[in-house]
Amino acid sequence: MDGRKDYRYGSEDDEQERGDDVAQCLQDTFFHTCKSITMISQQRIFFDFLQFCIGSVAEIPASVKDADWKVLYDIAKKQAVVGVLFHGIKRLPKELAPDEDLLMTWMGMAQRIRQQNARLFMDSAKVCKNFQQEGFRCCILKGQGNALLYPDPYMRTPGDIDIYLSGGRKRIMQYVNKVCPNQVMRYHHVDFPVMKTAIEVHFTPSYMFFPLHNRRMQKWFGKVMDLQCSNRVTLPDGYGEITVPTTSFNVIYILSHLYRHVFTEGIGLRQLLDYYFVLVKWHTDLTDSMDLNTSKSLPQITQMNTDLDALRHEIKWLGLWKFARAVMFVLREVFGLSEDKMIAPMDEKEGKFLLDEIMRGGNFGQYDTRLGSKEDEGKLHRYIRMNLRNLRFVRHYPTEALSEPLFRTWFAVWKKTHGIR
Repeated sequence: MDGRKDYRYGSEDDEQERGDDVAQCLQDTFFHTCKSITMISQQRIFFDFLQFCIGSVAEIPASVKDADWKVLYDIAKKQAVVGVLFHGIKRLPKELAPDEDLLMTWMGMAQRIRQQNARLFMDSAKVCKNFQQEGFRCCILKGQGNALLYPDPYMRTPGDIDIYLSGGRKRIMQYVNKVCPNQVMRYHHVDFPVMKTAIEVHFTPSYMFFPLHNRRMQKWFGKVMDLQCSNRVTLPDGYGEITVPTTSFNVIYILSHLYRHVFTEGIGLRQLLDYYFVLVKWHTDLTDSMDLNTSKSLPQITQMNTDLDALRHEIKWLGLWKFARAVMFVLREVFGLSEDKMIAPMDEKEGKFLLDEIMRGGNFGQYDTRLGSKEDEGKLHRYIRMNLRNLRFVRHYPTEALSEPLFRTWFAVWKKTHGIR
């Protein structure tokens, strides 16, 4: 060397700065990795404790001693199961419970959920009675009917009132337009704003985007809905009576409802927990009908298998089989559903994909910001966002994912050509 500085690699200060950048990058990577591992650990504790809260396991899980209750509260809030977890917290010894400040916050949220349920019970009975007096056969879908399956019917986070009316779209719309003119009609329901609680009046309980499967589903609804409008149940604390679907109907209907929401905005653990209780009730009803007070005879076992085979045939015919297998994995992983209560064998690969979507998006996908914020978005932005979002599902559920934007476009054109708002 001739003593001159070699500037090819920058000055010593530049080298030091690059070294600092690399060190900072490694430090950030290590920090985020540790944070991710911690979140996964707390998520597992959340699942363990949730199983205790719903009665899937009887003993307090050992992992609860390592719970970060602030993290668990945030997950519960994101997944709309705050009241469910509080049901378990009330049974914890003081040394395992959240600190006093968080406990009071949690208690306040749980109390509001109880009050909301009380209002929904009262309003559901009133809505049912009013429609029946107007000459419509009806039943409450999901909602407060599902709440009756929980250990405490007041611990489920309620939503709006979804009510199915018999009579067909034309007759229902004539009545709705007479009472509440200029409501926006969707494929399966129309809003009916006559009270503080939001009401959706359904022409059909649900639908699918792929035309063949939707045609089959509407045909199936046509055969079974009359029975659903005859199934009366009594609400707690003297709130009255409502008609709700049978459990065997809900095994298929709620599965289809979950499937459709995967392709619209997303689903959360609150919706999956409803389905968990539906399957537990369906299995209980099935085994009770076999008279388990005595050992099961060969004819009884054969009948149980026949009922399960018939259910599986319907699920496959409606195009729900692959999704059902993924859901079974989620229900086992999160809620501890035993395999004897499952309606399909688990698919671990698809189940892990579905569970990741659920935990990212939260209740109805409200927390999923991978494609930008949903606040104040216009129709065009929403249309593009939903189309991009559904590209994630093409590899998993191609017929439904590819049919969703086509179905949405077709229905918009159909409404425009018929002069419907």
